Amino acid sequence: MKTRVIYLTALVLALSLVGHVQAVSFIDTGDQLWSNPDNWDTGVLPTASDWVKISQASDLAESVIISDGFDAVADRVHIGYQGEDKTLSVDGGTLVISGDDLRVGKECTGILNMISGSIDIARDLDICDNGGTGLVNMSGGTINISDDLELPNVADATGTLNMTGGTINIADDFDMLEPGSTIVHLNGGTINVGDDLQLDDPGEFDITAGTLIVDGNAVTTVQGYIDANVITSYGGPYGVNGVLLVDYNAVNDQTMVKAVHKLDPYPVDGGIVPPGQVELSWTLPDPCTPGQPVRVDVYLTDDYDVLKQFSDPAAIAAIQLVSEQNVASVVAQVQPKIRYYWAVDVYLGGDDPNDNPRLGPIFSFLADNMPPEVLAGKDVLTWLDNGSADVVLAGAVIDADPTSTVWTVVSEPNDPNSPDAVIADAAALDTTITLSALGEYVLQLQADDGEYQGTDTLTINVYSDHCAAAKSQPGWQPLPGDINLDCVVDQTDLDLLLEQWLNCNGLDCPDIDPIDPNVP
Repeated sequence: MKTRVIYLTALVLALSLVGHVQAVSFIDTGDQLWSNPDNWDTGVLPTASDWVKISQASDLAESVIISDGFDAVADRVHIGYQGEDKTLSVDGGTLVISGDDLRVGKECTGILNMISGSIDIARDLDICDNGGTGLVNMSGGTINISDDLELPNVADATGTLNMTGGTINIADDFDMLEPGSTIVHLNGGTINVGDDLQLDDPGEFDITAGTLIVDGNAVTTVQGYIDANVITSYGGPYGVNGVLLVDYNAVNDQTMVKAVHKLDPYPVDGGIVPPGQVELSWTLPDPCTPGQPVRVDVYLTDDYDVLKQFSDPAAIAAIQLVSEQNVASVVAQVQPKIRYYWAVDVYLGGDDPNDNPRLGPIFSFLADNMPPEVLAGKDVLTWLDNGSADVVLAGAVIDADPTSTVWTVVSEPNDPNSPDAVIADAAALDTTITLSALGEYVLQLQADDGEYQGTDTLTINVYSDHCAAAKSQPGWQPLPGDINLDCVVDQTDLDLLLEQWLNCNGLDCPDIDPIDPNVP
């Protein structure tokens, strides 16, 4: 009876909690802005306890916009819900989903355009849920997911992630689940996966200029997906159009996956170069007929559509830098704060009577001031001497512009009996820091060139003495004869040895002649 009462009480509580989530729908009055109360069927902006539907009730709204400077909240959000195709665009604002999922496409088409700003999701990001089509286009900003990123989990459903910039942080799993159609184009930006990478065949995960980072040593898992042609580079299996670089960093316990096209372009695809003159370069492939020169056409533009569509002869001629020349580089002038797109089309000869070029992919780079490259130095192991330790800090900064620098203490031991760390001159690259507590200190060196900042950190571990510091090192072993393990073989060890001389703690120890120990 008691169990039944507990069950009924829990059921009533659950139902009461569900009742607190109110469904609100967007009913655009003309400006498409989330921030306009008149655009909601309740007449007020959604709260953190509201279930937001950008769906069938949104008769006038094809697109909903969270604009720059506005902070939107909801308990959960469904984009495209039960029959109506809808779009949510985040352009500079923020969206915090505090209780549940963000679902893009549920039994219809839903589109999320992530341009800039941020989205924080309490649970999952579902790209297509329960059928239909889900599409996420991400060119900037940040999406933080507390659980999983999931693509279709049912048949006859399509989920697509097109990423050219920004960052997606996934606390748990990245799931491309059968039997739906799953497409990921990582053409820029970074996807960070905190737990498992689960990519079911026949999914498509193609990497060009973007970066995939998985926590832990996931080299074997990633290589398995590469071998199965689930993870590809530049639209083809490994080695056809490019190669995939898989690297495990034991220091930060992460596996990084990047792609390099076989043309080996410079600037690297998705990279940053200083404005002004830049030398575009590439590696010429082998010709179909040995000994023949390989010619190239090279195009450079800041208008992606011109290069992508490649249909306007006048526009194409205006962006062409090289025409059928046997060269491996060309110099171009680029302006600051502009993203450029370029392509190398190659004439390999062979059986084609028309000698058509083989079209290369579209690479990109940003012409911009480079952030300072900061080197705080190697991690330090030290110990106290008369209650303190002085550590020399020797930082370095690489930047084309003058920079200002500052050292800060990010974290230090919580010891109320020891004073805080003291940096002699926090603005100097070369300075000293005085430490008084046992434990770990983390320091940061930041450099500012007036526009961008660069940072690096170092860790200092402080021990009570030189022996405790030595013992902290992997593989430390005591010296033969160091009985008290103080890292020195001295009279104390000999005294300890003599105290135990001829003693025996074995079972049924024999009597030993103290004059001649060899005679029992």
